[in-house]
Amino acid sequence: MNISVLAAFWAVSFLFVITPGVDWAYAIAAGLRGRVVVPAVAGMLSGHLLATVLVAAGVGGVLVKVPYALSTLTLLGAGYLLWLGINMLLKPSPPVQGAAADGRWSRWAFKGLCVSGLNPKVLLLFLALLPQFTNPLAAWPVSLQIVALGTLHAFSCAVVYLTVGFGARAVLSSRPSVAIVVSRVSGAAMIVIAVLLAGERLLTLS
Repeated sequence: MNISVLAAFWAVSFLFVITPGVDWAYAIAAGLRGRVVVPAVAGMLSGHLLATVLVAAGVGGVLVKVPYALSTLTLLGAGYLLWLGINMLLKPSPPVQGAAADGRWSRWAFKGLCVSGLNPKVLLLFLALLPQFTNPLAAWPVSLQIVALGTLHAFSCAVVYLTVGFGARAVLSSRPSVAIVVSRVSGAAMIVIAVLLAGERLLTLS
C-alpha cells in the first residue's frame, strides 16, 4: 500500500481514537482496578479487529442491510454499556494495588471485547472509513488492504488506551477520593452514551 495513503488514514483514525468515549471510560476503570489495564485494552482491541474482519469479509455491509440486525446490535450494546455505567456509578472503584479484586484478567478482556464489539458505532465507522482508503487497482486485494488499515487503527488504539489506563492508575493511585469521582464520571459517561445509542436507534424505528 502507498505510504501516503497509510499516513492519511492514520491521521483520520487517530483523531477518532483520541476523542474520549466509552473506550476511554473503560480504560480508566481498568486503571483504577490495578493490573488489568493490558487485558482490558486487549479485549477492546479484539472488538476493533473483529469489526475489521467483518468489513473485510463483506459481512458488515450485509449486516447493515438486514432488517433490525443493526438495531438489535445497537440495543444490545446500549444495554451492556448501561449496565456497566450503572455499576460504576453506584459502586465507584477506589484505586487497587496489585491484581484486580473483583475479577480475573479473562473477565476484563471479555468485558473489553463486549464494550467495543457491541458498539455499532465501531462497525459503522469502519464501514464508512476503511473502504475509502483502499485501491481496487493496487497489488494487494481490497480485503487485505482493509485488514492492514484496521490493524493500523488497532495499533493507535493500543497506544492511546494503554496510556489512558496506566496514566489513570499512576495519577489517581494516591488520590482515592479523586479516583472515586473519576470512576463515577466514567460510569455516567457510559450511561449517557448508552442512552444516546438506544434513543437514536429507537427514533429510526419509529
